[in-house]
Amino acid sequence: MSPNNHDYYRILGVSRDATSEEIKKSYRQVAMKYHPDRNPANKEAEERFKEAAEAYEVLRDPEKRRLYDRYGHEGLSSTGFTGFRDFSDIFQTFSDIFGDVFGFQGAAGVQPQAGNDLRYDLVLDFMDAAMGTEVTLEVPRVVNCRTCGGTGAKPGTQRTPCPQCGGRGVVSRTHGIFQITTTCPRCQGLKEFISEPCPACRGEGRAREKKKLKVKIPPGMDSGTHLVMSREGNDGLFGGPPGDLYIILQVRPHDLFRREGHDLHLTVPVSFAQAALGTRVTIPLLSGTRELVIPPGTQPGETIRLKGDGVPFPKGPRRGDLLVEVQVTVPRHLTPKQQELLQEWVKEEPDAAPVGVQAQAQGDPEDEGILKKIWHTWKNRHRK
Repeated sequence: MSPNNHDYYRILGVSRDATSEEIKKSYRQVAMKYHPDRNPANKEAEERFKEAAEAYEVLRDPEKRRLYDRYGHEGLSSTGFTGFRDFSDIFQTFSDIFGDVFGFQGAAGVQPQAGNDLRYDLVLDFMDAAMGTEVTLEVPRVVNCRTCGGTGAKPGTQRTPCPQCGGRGVVSRTHGIFQITTTCPRCQGLKEFISEPCPACRGEGRAREKKKLKVKIPPGMDSGTHLVMSREGNDGLFGGPPGDLYIILQVRPHDLFRREGHDLHLTVPVSFAQAALGTRVTIPLLSGTRELVIPPGTQPGETIRLKGDGVPFPKGPRRGDLLVEVQVTVPRHLTPKQQELLQEWVKEEPDAAPVGVQAQAQGDPEDEGILKKIWHTWKNRHRK
């Protein structure tokens, strides 16, 4: 079957805004129409049956449906969905539907099943995420019972063939010309029965525990990064492998640094005299401090790039840069001496136009009008 040639909504006969209940109801009708038991040796019906199962598998899952609606069949490649291998795969996947309508032939019985993956949300301080650290997590998970080893049977006993289905995993009944086969209600299709349940887990074969794990956080981590710890999820059933643990990182913001990728941004305030004359200031780094040279004539908002003082990359010796933005501060209150010095400095400036207050004080009406216009224009421009 070539799925790229099929429209899942058309196959099930529903609109693109159909609800999940409408999709399920339509699938039941299509599956009933093309079910192999009703269409023996009919290859076309078999293909229609498989198409409908594939369509339902995609449209019943909100994430798969969203990807399909937006990107078509290509969008499903990221989900790992490749369709169904055979009829038994379809019957087992949709046992809730076929158990009610048809049942499915040949229950799987006790087979190894992989354990579920787990998610752990970890909040880190900015410095720990940037420089790397080691943390100890306490992860709640489901494990096989230590007493019975996950069998659910009392130690020294074993499972026996289910007395209701005779170890077949299914029971059959006749309905008109059809023979309806459904999952055995007593053993739930496992074909076996526990006559003496394990006293520790009461026959469930499962227990809940919290496991302590030491996790190394590599340097350079950021919010949204996830780490995978293989086989640290829930235990599998009947000898199946355990799932994985996904650790999702969330990093707290820093009081001084702002991060963009592996670069850091830092704002350093200096006085206008320091910016004009140049100065040296001590600034913080991720580890330690360093002296920063502010060149004479540095303008407000000017950025100084320090190579290699940013966030380390997770692998290798590379690091981002530290970008220091110079913020020139203007004092709100001046001493008489400072005012006198600044007035002397203004007199030496070749272009002291914004100090229009002095020109206005001289009482020249023409100069006053021009300076007011310049001053208002300047204020309006900087207000935007």
